[in-house]
Amino acid sequence: MYLYQMNKNDILKKYFGYDCFREGQETVIDSILSGRDVLGIMPTGAGKSICYQVPALMMGGITLVVSPLISLMKDQVSSLNQAGISAAYLNSSLTTGQYYKALQYAREGRYPIIYVAPERLLTDSFLDFALHAEISMVAVDEAHCVSQWGQDFRPSYLKITEFIERLPRRPVVSAFTATATKEVRDDILDILMLQDPYVLTTGFDRKNLFFSVRTPKNKYEAVREYVQEHKEESGIIYCLTRKLVEEVCERLTKDGFLVTRYHAGLSDNERRNNQDDFIYDRCRIMVATNAFGMGIDKSDVRYVIHYNMPKNMESYYQEAGRAGRDGEEARCILLYGSQDVATNQMFIDNNQDNQELDPITRELVQERDRERLKQMTFYCFTHECLREYILRYFGEYGPNYCGNCSNCLSEFQETDVTEEARMIVSCVKACHQRYGVTVILDTLRGAKTAKIQKYSMDENPCYGKCAEVPIYRLRQIFNHLLMENVLKLTNDEYTLVKLTENSEKILDENAAVTMKLAKEQPKKSQAEKKPKKSRFQSGTAGSALSEEDEPLFQRLRTLRLELAREEKVPPYIVFSDKTLVHMCILKPKTKEEMLKVSGVGEHKYGKYGERFLDAINRMN
Repeated sequence: MYLYQMNKNDILKKYFGYDCFREGQETVIDSILSGRDVLGIMPTGAGKSICYQVPALMMGGITLVVSPLISLMKDQVSSLNQAGISAAYLNSSLTTGQYYKALQYAREGRYPIIYVAPERLLTDSFLDFALHAEISMVAVDEAHCVSQWGQDFRPSYLKITEFIERLPRRPVVSAFTATATKEVRDDILDILMLQDPYVLTTGFDRKNLFFSVRTPKNKYEAVREYVQEHKEESGIIYCLTRKLVEEVCERLTKDGFLVTRYHAGLSDNERRNNQDDFIYDRCRIMVATNAFGMGIDKSDVRYVIHYNMPKNMESYYQEAGRAGRDGEEARCILLYGSQDVATNQMFIDNNQDNQELDPITRELVQERDRERLKQMTFYCFTHECLREYILRYFGEYGPNYCGNCSNCLSEFQETDVTEEARMIVSCVKACHQRYGVTVILDTLRGAKTAKIQKYSMDENPCYGKCAEVPIYRLRQIFNHLLMENVLKLTNDEYTLVKLTENSEKILDENAAVTMKLAKEQPKKSQAEKKPKKSRFQSGTAGSALSEEDEPLFQRLRTLRLELAREEKVPPYIVFSDKTLVHMCILKPKTKEEMLKVSGVGEHKYGKYGERFLDAINRMN
C-alpha cells in the first residue's frame, strides 16, 4: 500500500492523526524523499519513527527498519497496524513457518515497512528475499548500537553495512538515536558509511521531565512513600542487580501495590507476561534491571525511579527518558548510595560483552567506561542545575537554571569547609594512600571498628578530628574533593583513595575550600507530611485538564481499556493519555470535530471514534 498520490501532510493526518510535524521531522522527511542519507539525533518522545514511516509510504518499494529488540519491533508494528498501515517484523520470536509466510507476503508487496533484527540480515533466506526485492530505504533504529563507544554496542549492527553493499542498488540509509555524544555520532556516520548525510540534532532537552537526586538513609522507604502518593500512576523502578529487583518487588507486593518485575534471570515466558502486565496496565509498577525498556513505547509512564546509580549518563538519560513520552510532566528520581559506585565498577571490571574485540581495544573501551562512571557519579554530587549537567554532557549549553530540577529548587549557601577538607587530605597522606573511602571517613569520625583497629588507623594523627561532623556532610565534602580533582580513586582490585597534584594546595595554610551546601530545612510535622490530594489522580500532568473534566477523563480511560482488551493491544496504542485529555478539552460531538483531536486519524476514527463520541455525549 504505497500512497503515491498523498503528500506527507495528508499521510500524517490520515494515519497518525496529527495536523503538523514536530520540530525537525519535516526536514528529515524531505531529505529522505530527495534521496539523501540522514542521521537524526532526537530525544525520546520527539517522534523519530514518523521520520522514516511517512516517507516509507511515499517512496515505493520496501523500507527495512533494523531494530535491536523483539519488543521494540512488536510495539512499532502493532502501532502501524492499528493506524491502518500494513507492516511486519522478522525475528527469532517467529516460528519457522511464520517467518517464511512473512517473507512470502513481503515478496508479494504486502508490506511497505518491514522490521528486521540485525542478526537476520546476512542469513541465506533473508538475503535471497532482499536481493530480489525493491529496497528503497534502510532505516537504522537505535543507531548508537553500532558504536563501541555507545552504551549499547551490539556487534551484530556491524553487519548492516555489509548487507547494504550486497544489494543490487544502494537504498537511502537513515539512522536515528536519542542519545549520542560527539564520538558516537562520528562512529555512526563512519561505520554506516552515510553519503552526504543530512544531520539533524533537535537537542537533548526534555522540558517535561523533572530531575531529582536524593540520598535517603532508607531507599526502600523513600520508594514506598513515593509510590503510595502516586498509586494511580504508572512508573518504572530500575535496580542494578537481579537480587535487588526481587527484593524491592517482593516488599512492594507485600505492601499492597500492583507490581511486577523484569530481569534476565527470568524465563522468556515470564518476562513476556510481566512486560504485558505492565504495558496493559494490569500492574502499575515495573521493577527491573536495565534489561527492560528499550522499545517500550508506553506513553503514560509518569515516573522513573533509579534505586541505584546507573553506569553512565547515556544509560541514565535513556532509562529516565522512558517517563513522559506523551509530553506530559513526569519525574525522574535517582536514589544515590556510595555502594552504587563500587557495584558499577565491579560490572565494568568483569564485563564479558566485548570479547570479540582485540585486547587493546577492549582495554580502551573499559577505560572509557570508567571515565563515564566518574561523570555519572559527579552528576549525583553536583549542586549545579541537573538538566544543565546532562545537556552539557551531550555537548549542549544553556542557562544554568532550569527551574525544573531538585537543585534549582533547593536553597544552597556557600559554606567554608576548609578545615574538614584539610583533615581528609591529611588523613589520606598520613596513611600513605593505602585505604579506601570508608576507612578514611571512619578514621576521621573516630570509629572503633575492627578494620580501624586492624589497620592501626586509631593511631593516625587525624583520628577523631571530625567526630562532630555528621557522616553525610563528611561524604559531601569528600565527593567535592573528588570533583575538584583534589583526590582520586583507583581502579585496581581494591578502590583506594589517592592524592593528586592539587592535594598539597589544600594543606597550604592560606588555602580556602568552599562549596555549596543545601540549607537545612525545618522538620515537617506529621500533618505536613501527608500527601496533598493530587489535582489529577490520573497523573496526566493535566496542564489543560480542569478538575471538572476528571470524571470524563476516567470514563474515557475505562473505555480505552475495554477496547484494548478486545483488540489485544496495550491501551496506549488505542489512544494516548494526551489524546484523551484533548478529547476532554474539545468535547467533540461529530466526526469532523473528533478528527480535530490530536492523535485521531481517519483509520482509528473508523475503529473507535463512534464509541468515544458516545461516551463523551453521555457525560455531557
